[in-house]
Amino acid sequence: MTAPHRSPVPVPVRVLAAAVCAAGAASCLVACEPGTSGGLSAMAVSYTTDIAGTRALEKEGVRVRWLSCAARLGGAGGASPSAPAPAGSARAAAGVDCEGETDEGGKITIGGTVTQEIGGRCVHGDLTAKSDGRRVFRAYVLGDCNAPLPTPTRTPRPPAPGDAGAPRPTVTVTVTVTETRTPGG
Repeated sequence: MTAPHRSPVPVPVRVLAAAVCAAGAASCLVACEPGTSGGLSAMAVSYTTDIAGTRALEKEGVRVRWLSCAARLGGAGGASPSAPAPAGSARAAAGVDCEGETDEGGKITIGGTVTQEIGGRCVHGDLTAKSDGRRVFRAYVLGDCNAPLPTPTRTPRPPAPGDAGAPRPTVTVTVTVTETRTPGG
């Protein structure tokens, strides 16, 4: 009888590595997905609404355990765009539906329509957030559209002993946790 095979990499390290790979893949998809509806990308709208919505909810005192958003291009969510389209032109829109949970186990929703997404910093449209059925906010702009674009940063580090001042790489790790629930599960 042989002993079961054990991986030389501990489980927490494998989980962290998988999370980092997933986050990297998602950020690449946001950056690479072509806007097929007036410059809008469903992935970018979902991602930005998730991040900006979480921040806005927490600013209003809602402690967010998790939030997950989905967008569909050309769809209208539960609300209308923030401004009417000029006569004779169609305004691109994405319907957005987010579901989540508070730290206390309460239900969170954000829903509506996004007409513009700006570089992962903000979305324009008409969005309403609720926590346990109570309206927390209604926003026509969600996020900080004037925030600087993220840039690679390099933190200077002192050289290690015997390193003779050779430059050392800076490592940044981003982990995004997403939970998907299915009905009846």
